[in-house]
Amino acid sequence: MSKVRIYTLAKELGVDNHKMLEILDGLGVTYKSVSSTIEEDTVELIKQIVAEEGAAVTGGGTEPDDAARTEPAAPVEAAAPAAEAQAAVQSGIVEPAPGQMPLEGRPTEAEPAPVEVASAPAKEIPHRAPVVTIMGHVDHGKTSLLDYIRKTRVAAKEAGGITQHVGAFEAKTSKGKIVFIDTPGHEAFTTIRARGANVADIAIIVIAADDSLMPQTREAIAHAQAAKVPMIVAINKIDLPQADPEKVKTDLTQLNLVPEEYGGDLVVVPVSAKTGEGVEDLLEYISLTAELEDLRADPKGDFSGVIIEGKVDKQAGVLATVMVQEGTLHVGDFLVVGENYGKIKAMTDSNGARIKEAGPSTPVQILGFSEVPTSGDKVQSAKNEHAARDVIAQRASDRRDEEDARQRRKAQRSLEDILGPLGQVRTVNLVLRADTQGSLEAIQGILARKETDDVKLNVMLAGIGAPTEGDVLLASTAEAEILCFSVTPSGAVTKIAETKGVEVKSYRIIYELIDEVDRLIKGNIEPVFEEQYLGRAEVRMVIRHPKTGNIAGSYITDGSFKRNAKAIVRRGKEVVYEGTVVGLKRFKDDVREVQQGYECGINLDWNDVMEGDIIEASEMVEVEQK
Repeated sequence: MSKVRIYTLAKELGVDNHKMLEILDGLGVTYKSVSSTIEEDTVELIKQIVAEEGAAVTGGGTEPDDAARTEPAAPVEAAAPAAEAQAAVQSGIVEPAPGQMPLEGRPTEAEPAPVEVASAPAKEIPHRAPVVTIMGHVDHGKTSLLDYIRKTRVAAKEAGGITQHVGAFEAKTSKGKIVFIDTPGHEAFTTIRARGANVADIAIIVIAADDSLMPQTREAIAHAQAAKVPMIVAINKIDLPQADPEKVKTDLTQLNLVPEEYGGDLVVVPVSAKTGEGVEDLLEYISLTAELEDLRADPKGDFSGVIIEGKVDKQAGVLATVMVQEGTLHVGDFLVVGENYGKIKAMTDSNGARIKEAGPSTPVQILGFSEVPTSGDKVQSAKNEHAARDVIAQRASDRRDEEDARQRRKAQRSLEDILGPLGQVRTVNLVLRADTQGSLEAIQGILARKETDDVKLNVMLAGIGAPTEGDVLLASTAEAEILCFSVTPSGAVTKIAETKGVEVKSYRIIYELIDEVDRLIKGNIEPVFEEQYLGRAEVRMVIRHPKTGNIAGSYITDGSFKRNAKAIVRRGKEVVYEGTVVGLKRFKDDVREVQQGYECGINLDWNDVMEGDIIEASEMVEVEQK
């Protein structure tokens, strides 16, 4: 029995994908996503349901819809004169009365007047185009894939075609527009993400069918996972004779990424950037993912955007590429980026054409800044130059306050700051770097045995060689620590790590590295304390002191006493005091601890102690969890 993909059936029946999933949920059919397949008998059942719903919507012939009526039905006798009057108007014998509609445009008894729909859809925020970034290992065909999509999906407006100045382009598909960001790589993607700007909605990971997973592929996947954006894997170069897409799918399962064909939820699309095979399917999957993400933006709302890149042109000056996320950008607007501002003198779209305004999900190149903005910086608009200066002054003040607060927190930075708030099951994110593959595998093997039910160790990236700036960006985004074995970071990487507040630790002995992991695990588990008995003392005399109050001159009969220990005073069988040992003295000297067999003065900060009282001391001790 043949199977049909859910989105294909939805397209065939003219039903929204969300509606199709609701029908499947009602039938109790299990699925991973809209690209999952369903059995033919289920398909026939869905067709019947859609047909019945369609019949219900169109209504039942000429019978009036009582639910749609706002007034009771008129008597049958009154209908005839009305029909005659309408016939007269229709034939032109008489003119229609003021406000009277012709017959063909006026509802009759058999077709009641439609009820006015509420104005909610007018206020509903419209959908926007998805923004897609393509990442992967060098030479796996990222640029070739982008070039193929450009040539086949972008309409050239003028002779000369598409320019590459904006670093992004719009592709036209049957489902609408898709915006592709042509970033230098996953590090640039994470730089933008690390600044809190979620500029990309979907990440495409390109993997060569003849090469499978490579170091940069793993890095790209780790960066996409840290950014928490939907991923689609494009297996490129399937046209090559040595291509092995199945090996790529199998290798992906090693990273806990299970393709849909294997029962997982990862969308994997075989493509060829050379022949174009599978590219149409890739665009279809992008549109489906965007539809499920329900991406919306209000073109009439307040403007917000993100800097994709900035550069200095010898002729034009400072040029900045901005991705519009909300609202609409106009020539002449004042923009604030970081602690700088500028006025838009000119805007260019991805086709190199001058434009006067740009709505959501539109990449534009702007001329008007005096300084080059940083990639990932958020952009907001200001009413005028005065308002822009006020925003900058406030940001400068906030930055200084934050720097002061960061310096104060630096010395007392806790593990909770590094690992996030404590929850039921906690995750310690790590980036590992080692000198050899053997060392890396050995460390990962040990770490796998260190996991507990309460704490999971998530090795986001494991690589050979010294840590890179990309590792620091990844760790900053995912709140991870970088652990190095027999390799050390460069000065530039160390400086960036300090700026980002990322811990980079190097070890030469593997057991020291494991001890550090134990410390992280221990710090990520809520400590358990129990009360532990310390000792017992007998009060033999009470010493009156003008400043500290009454001091119990005591003899330690068992164990020991410590300063700041918990104390209980027993008088016979009755407990008369519970508090703390605030001071211990041996003769005139303050001491921290007194052992069994010695006399001492115990200050309980309680003046009612009496000779013959028994003082018991205890302390709270952290219990080691196994």
